[in-house]
Amino acid sequence: MTEQPPPYWLRDNCPCAECRDPRNGQKRFQIGDLPPDLTIAAQCELDGNLEVLWSDGHRSRYPLAWLLDTDEGDGRTEQGKRLWTAADFARGLPEADWEAYLTDPSEQTAVLAAVRRSGFAVLRGVPAVERQVLRVAESFGYVRVTNYGELFDVRVEPDPNNLAFTDRAIAPHTDNPYRDPVPTLQLLHCLENSATGGDSGLVDGFKAAAILRDESPEDFETLTRTPVPFVFRDRRTELRADRPLIGLDPLDRIREVRCNNRSIATLRGTNREAFYAAYRRFAAITLRPELQLTFRLNPGDCLIFDNTRLLHARTAFEQDGHRHLQGCYADLDSLASTLAVLHRRTAALDELAELFAGEGAGEYLGEAVTMAEHMLQAAAAAEAAGAPGHLVAAALLHDVGHFQGALHGRDLMQGQDNRHSDTGAAWLARWFGPEVTEPVRLHVAAKRYLCTVEPDYRAGLSAASEYTLTVQGGPMDEREAAAFAQLPGAADAVAVRRWDEQAKEPGAQTPDFEHYRPLLASLMR
Repeated sequence: MTEQPPPYWLRDNCPCAECRDPRNGQKRFQIGDLPPDLTIAAQCELDGNLEVLWSDGHRSRYPLAWLLDTDEGDGRTEQGKRLWTAADFARGLPEADWEAYLTDPSEQTAVLAAVRRSGFAVLRGVPAVERQVLRVAESFGYVRVTNYGELFDVRVEPDPNNLAFTDRAIAPHTDNPYRDPVPTLQLLHCLENSATGGDSGLVDGFKAAAILRDESPEDFETLTRTPVPFVFRDRRTELRADRPLIGLDPLDRIREVRCNNRSIATLRGTNREAFYAAYRRFAAITLRPELQLTFRLNPGDCLIFDNTRLLHARTAFEQDGHRHLQGCYADLDSLASTLAVLHRRTAALDELAELFAGEGAGEYLGEAVTMAEHMLQAAAAAEAAGAPGHLVAAALLHDVGHFQGALHGRDLMQGQDNRHSDTGAAWLARWFGPEVTEPVRLHVAAKRYLCTVEPDYRAGLSAASEYTLTVQGGPMDEREAAAFAQLPGAADAVAVRRWDEQAKEPGAQTPDFEHYRPLLASLMR
């Protein structure tokens, strides 16, 4: 390391199980619990880790790669975004088919990542039926209920409480700037659009703000420092929030844009002239043709966009046809959470795939198949038997405890029980629930059980399996067998065990690991 981290920072981030709950990573101590004179008594670098002995006797181990890592923040500021102009989407919008989005984690990841990075995405083929927009929101988060209800209809209304519910053109704006907090996502689902006009438009508000900062720093500063009164009133509602048009984070990075001419109330104070000069300049930037991305939503299209960043607009339309959209609000934090979990699952599946492709090519306990072939054959046998998904997954992963890269290695054939069923189940518990991990944990015990209750089963064991049986404790006695049979996961473990014994056929054709990837993804927590 080039620089010694501050002691209290280092100790506050100790990853050991005494300091952090291994299930959720939450700290088990208060910062005031640490001694007032805490120092590092000794330290050394060993096997890619920094080993630290503290003055109070506690020991910590930190991966060197983690110490050198940089924090990109929560991804909500301009730093984590792709700022764009309309020309950047000349080849097409970020979009996906609704059914593919629902069934393929990579498609869902791409859509949510586009919303997070570029500010929007379009789902095509969403059934053009009422209330379907709520299902879209619920696919990644939660619906934000407002005074408009859980959803709202964007169509011409006879007595509108908002100009959006007319046929007039709507200038680029953000929604609900008078709320605290403002809904951070908006969804618009097209049910019908047969009218002339009524095209949708988007403007990257962060890009417009960045242009203002470059072209007129004084105006940019004015819009970041002037609280603007945003107000909404109707017969049942009165809302107000005083916020600047351009919101910055503590590092002066653009984090939010609130821009809605229809909702700005009377500005009081001494800097009104400066504000209006800056406001007019910013509004003119948002109307520059090169910043305006215009497209038409057709029935079945659902637009998802970041309401704290993108300004959305609409051209006027004739009442020679019908234009009906349903919308709702949601929040970026739930979308970001879903995206992070998808990334985490992808990383876990990549790790498993690497184990199958790498160490999986090695010999399997003296059998005539490799470790990967053995586990893939077990999964194929489970699948052929019509087993539920969780048992197919357990059959596929039942011997992951033998992988050296993941766990403790293969010393079973040297006469030492490596307890691979226990260590494998514990390792898999980071991602899978007990419906998958319990059959893995119990599959060795199931072998010992079957050898007791089914003598013919033992007679069919391979020579290598007979040898490992003795290392693992031999057949159960009658008391142990009776106790095993009462375990909640015993039947599943026995099923996995039978497929385990079948899965030793040299040259057998099976699906590869990628075949099971969607199944594993669907079972991950």
